[in-house]
Amino acid sequence: MSRLVYRKGIDLLSGIIPKMCAADKRVKFLIGGDGPKRLMLEELREQHRLHERVILLGNVEQSRVRDVLIQGHIFLNTSLTEAFCMAIVEAVSCGLPVVSTAVGGIVEVFPADFVCLAEDTSTEALTKGLLQTIHKIDAGDVPQPQELHKQVKSMYSWADVTRRTEQVYKECSSGSSLSDRLMVQRSRGPVAGVLYCICYAISYLVLAITTFFQPECTIETVPTSTRVEEGKRPAKCSR
Repeated sequence: MSRLVYRKGIDLLSGIIPKMCAADKRVKFLIGGDGPKRLMLEELREQHRLHERVILLGNVEQSRVRDVLIQGHIFLNTSLTEAFCMAIVEAVSCGLPVVSTAVGGIVEVFPADFVCLAEDTSTEALTKGLLQTIHKIDAGDVPQPQELHKQVKSMYSWADVTRRTEQVYKECSSGSSLSDRLMVQRSRGPVAGVLYCICYAISYLVLAITTFFQPECTIETVPTSTRVEEGKRPAKCSR
């Protein structure tokens, strides 16, 4: 489930498919997504006569992603670069064990029993990971889909992401005066530092003016799941 482009490791995937199909007659590939590398996969399918074992779905609407994922048994991620990789979170949430390249932030997303990370970025390493995961599934040595979903739900939620993001902003903005922040910007270089200081000062001035005409307490906040006490009103603004 990804864009079929070089960055997503589609060249790696084209090397993995024939090896896995030869190694295990049960293996089928269900590939969602579209992009310039789709032609490569179509040619591969023709060359190895894998029409019934390599299914190209094309673009998949977000509302259908879950329906596609639960048809599989393993999620394969071949990305060459990745900051976080939401796709593997979605896959594990749907109960799929993951085999993935160990690039970017992927190594920090899940514990080892959730994801089989390839030793290196090669078709051989990923094929080995897939075969190991298939063996674990056959032996019943993988968590149940319901258990995977339950653990992902406890680890990742938008409420938790929002809370942690807000905490980072608070830590960055607290404990330093305007002059301290300008000094930090000034240290970025003889020319760039001055430009950063000017931009920062203008931004700070715009924020101060905006806050004066529209205080923070007048901005409507997003309702939370906690029920607000009836009759409770926000505090009055004071300028």
